[in-house]
This record gives sequence, structure tokens and C-alpha cells, in this order.
Amino acid sequence: MSDQTITRRDFVSTGAAAAAAMMAAPVRLIVPPGNPTKQETGKILNYNPDMEYRRCGKTGLMVSAVCMGGHWKRIAEILGKASGGGWLDIGLDSPDFQKNRAEVVSRCIERGINYIDACTGGEVLAYSKALKGRRDKMYLGYSWYEEEMRGLGSQWANAKKAGKPMEPGWITKKLKDSFDAGLKRAGLEYVDLWRITCHEGSSAHSDEEMDEMAAALEWAKKSGKARFTGISSHDQPHIKKMIAKYPAQLEVICTPFNARTRASMKDQHGLYATMKELDVGWFGIKPFASNSLFKGDSTPGNKFEKQDSETARLAIRRILGNQVITAPIPGLITIAQADNAVAAVKEPRELTPPEQARLDHAMDRAWANLPYHYRWLKDWDVV
Repeated sequence: MSDQTITRRDFVSTGAAAAAAMMAAPVRLIVPPGNPTKQETGKILNYNPDMEYRRCGKTGLMVSAVCMGGHWKRIAEILGKASGGGWLDIGLDSPDFQKNRAEVVSRCIERGINYIDACTGGEVLAYSKALKGRRDKMYLGYSWYEEEMRGLGSQWANAKKAGKPMEPGWITKKLKDSFDAGLKRAGLEYVDLWRITCHEGSSAHSDEEMDEMAAALEWAKKSGKARFTGISSHDQPHIKKMIAKYPAQLEVICTPFNARTRASMKDQHGLYATMKELDVGWFGIKPFASNSLFKGDSTPGNKFEKQDSETARLAIRRILGNQVITAPIPGLITIAQADNAVAAVKEPRELTPPEQARLDHAMDRAWANLPYHYRWLKDWDVV
């Protein structure tokens, strides 16, 4: 049965049994391109022998080693005025924009990428449209962050400070209602992953808020509207606490993960150790430090295009050398960028000394040029 023909009723009746079977199966990682050990590939969505696939924690999904992040930053530089604005206020109905997204998604599918992570309402609408008629080729991650914990948590906290606390269950109801409304607007019956966007410093959310959020995620799974669930957060200590408290609801986490991030093998109480112990899937955002890694502006033919493409591949190779990560999820705005990301998967994980020196130089420059609001990326050198 393809994902395209699976209904919510199918998920409700079979999801628990499937998950149990996945977790009982031996954990065997598909090796890099070519699959020389002849692992079973029939169950890997959109399998391509030139792609590596990694097990996404307890979900059991085999996910491409590079996925497609929802952000399309710098797309205005590619499309010009036709885009209708910057990446957050893009003209979603622009024919040029829709053509660009459809073409890049098509190339990703051709190259074996099988997961798209949509983080904003606009991204959900754009990628749902781009995937119409081919949901059986891609897993879709969903977050309509404008309607999720960042805003709701602030309203909850402000009401409490004002001495007029919200009724118990208010956040859960708001999340359920907005999720239903988002699915309807996007023409979706279900999503593969609902990963709610929390405050970057998610410890700003009270235990009450997180309890209500977990209740909404549990409802989404039981109703079959989300196959798997999780959160996005930049707060390592809080993530550790939450995945231990809600192991059934927080199956996948989105966190920053860049070319300098390394897993601590000595800290038995660190985030890496906890994620591994609890078998949590891990998607890495900002693999290129919000484009601070690059010299050029991403336009085709710019004088730094070749150098920036090489730097992007070095960063992806370095990140994939960490077996802790399921996949980095770079925003891809051109077909060439999709091809370049896939090319990195086919290259050796270990960088040569000259390659490491070039990447170190690029990262030093990126850290020096980070915008103030992205300086927290430096906190992710060790996990």
C-alpha cells in the first residue's frame, strides 16, 4: 500500500502494530550509496541506490541522509520581483515561485530524497501543493509555527501574570483546532510528522504548557492525523528533560546541527547520550549556519558559486560523519543545490586535512559574520 492511499483509519488500526514491528526489527543502517551489503530496500520510500538512508529513531522510517528543509531563504535573489517578497512574505500564488518549488521537489524525488520539513504556514501550503499526486514519494513533516507553542505559550504566560489564567486544556484545544484548520487549508488528510515549534529556548514553557502540548500530540497520533510526533527546540537541557518525560509523544526532534557540531562520547548525561538511549529521530536545521557559511548570494553564475557549492558539500559530509544525526535538512532553492547536496552523500565522510582546513576557514568566517539573532548557533558545537 502506498502512502498516497493510506487513510487515517488505516493509521489508527495498524499504526501501533507497525511501530512495534519496526522497533522489534534489528537496527541495520543502510550503508552509503550502492548498498553493497544488499539490505532490504523495498520498504524504503522513494529508494535510490545513489542515496544513503538512515533509521529515524523509534519511528522506524528510513529517511534519506539529506532531506529538504522547508525554508527557501534567498529565493528572492533567484526569482527577483516575481517572488513577491522575502522568504516569509513570499507570494505563494506567484507562478514563478510555484514552478520553482515544484521543480526542486521533483529533482529531490528523482535523487532519492524522501522527506520535506515544512515549518511555517506558507511552507505547509507550498509543499502540500508541490506534492499533490505524489505523496507516495515523500514523507511530509508539518509545523504551522505561527499557530503553535511560541504564540500560545506567550498568551498562556501573560494571562497567568495578569491574574486571569486560561482554563485547563486551553493550549491543547487551540493546538488541535489550528492543526485541523491547517490540514484543511492544505488539503491534507494526515501528515507523517507533526513536530510542534516551541520557543527556541523551550524551557521558557512551563511544565503545564508542555503537558498540554503533549496531550495535543497524543490526540493527533490516536486520531491518525499524524503518524509520528515531536518538537523543534534549541534548548539542549530542556530537550533532554522533555524526551524523557514524553517518550511516546516526542519521537523526533528538530535542533540546530552545523559543521562544527560533534557528539560527546564521554558525557553520559548529554543530549546525544539521551537521544541515543531513548531512540529519538534527529533532524538538523541550519546546517549552513543560516547561509553565513557562504560568500556568494546563491544566484546561479555568481562568482562564488563553485566555492560555495564545495563548502556546502564539505559541511554536509562533516555533519553526516556524526551517526547521531538522522539527516540535515538544508533549504534548497535551486535544482543545482539539490544536486549538490546529493553529491555530498556520495563523497567520503572523512575529510582530508586540506578539506578540513577549508571548512574550518569557512566556519571561522561564518561565526565572525553571524547576525546577532543567530549567535546561539555557537552553542551547538557539542551535543
